Amino acid sequence: MIKAIFWDNDGVLVDTEILYYKANKETFAKIGIDLSEEIYVEYFLKSSKGTWHLAEAKGFTAEEISIFRKERDRLYSNLLIKEMKVIEGAEETLKKLYGNYKMGIVTSSRREHFEIIHGKSGLLSYFDFVLAGEDYENSKPAPDPYLKALELSRCSKDECIVVEDSERGLRAALAAGIKCLVIPTKLTRYSNFYGAERILTDIREVSQYLIRLLH
Repeated sequence: MIKAIFWDNDGVLVDTEILYYKANKETFAKIGIDLSEEIYVEYFLKSSKGTWHLAEAKGFTAEEISIFRKERDRLYSNLLIKEMKVIEGAEETLKKLYGNYKMGIVTSSRREHFEIIHGKSGLLSYFDFVLAGEDYENSKPAPDPYLKALELSRCSKDECIVVEDSERGLRAALAAGIKCLVIPTKLTRYSNFYGAERILTDIREVSQYLIRLLH
């Protein structure tokens, strides 16, 4: 019996992952590094290591990289303000599930960016809690975010399910002992989703999956 749903944010509820990639690609291009989609997916969406080691290899100092990172964050904020979109079917799905399940957003995004996103998304009223990147010690693929979500939900692992779009998110859910539904995006579609409870094609399939569990 599922009682709680933990939702990833970027790529699941809001179409922002491609914007984060754009901000990183533009920042790296300014220092002579071509950040391909393949490299981005490998380091950001599979292992969550980031790609600043590429700048280090070019001889940039920690201080310079800190400046580059701030520039990337500024670019990303601007893209969110101008181009952020809610995933088609997200609000429709949340409306169907609201009141029947405890629901939380569990994201690796910084709180600053999260607030920009949801300042105009209209989605936050459907959730009981939010965990952003500053709210736990180790980010996905470590289990920390979802272990924290378990505490807040006051549900057992078997009573919860996670909805993710990336390999690192799936690994975090499984490491926490929670079943995970995966909705791949354009950037993550070639990732390894071994261990997922289901691989879906659309967020609206989440409610369909849960309804089937009740019958």
